[in-house]
Amino acid sequence: MIPDPVDIRAWQRLDATTTTSGRIEDKDVARLAALGVAHVINLALETHPEALAGEGEKLRQHGIAYTHIPVPFDAPTEAHFAAFRDAVESGQGPVHVHCIMNWRVSAFFYRLNRDHRGMAESDARAIMEQQWSPDGNDRPEAKVWAGFIAMRNEGQNC
Repeated sequence: MIPDPVDIRAWQRLDATTTTSGRIEDKDVARLAALGVAHVINLALETHPEALAGEGEKLRQHGIAYTHIPVPFDAPTEAHFAAFRDAVESGQGPVHVHCIMNWRVSAFFYRLNRDHRGMAESDARAIMEQQWSPDGNDRPEAKVWAGFIAMRNEGQNC
């Protein structure tokens, strides 16, 4: 069995078929393929200075499906969350979801786990907080993210 590439920024294994991280680099594409990743979902903007140029094509060359859902760090929306949920639940797995710092991703999984997968709020929060917590964070965007994670999709459970 190939070990997880824990040197990828903010690497986190959520379960046997789901991993997350911050940005990926050229050298990580082949490593994700070797792990058996079948689908990568990127929540970062392609204009970010640390974004991997040509990411989708590089992944496709390794047989990995690619979904890009650009989520502005200062303006996550319900439409972004719905697209994320659809992509994660598309059945193409194992799946790796990343952004630049694993902050967008961890917040999105917090809501997915809490609202759609029936995970206890405290457990979902503990997973998110391995990466960050917008509550009490002094970044200007943290207030936006605190509001985003406070939203609930009641009645839309899977």
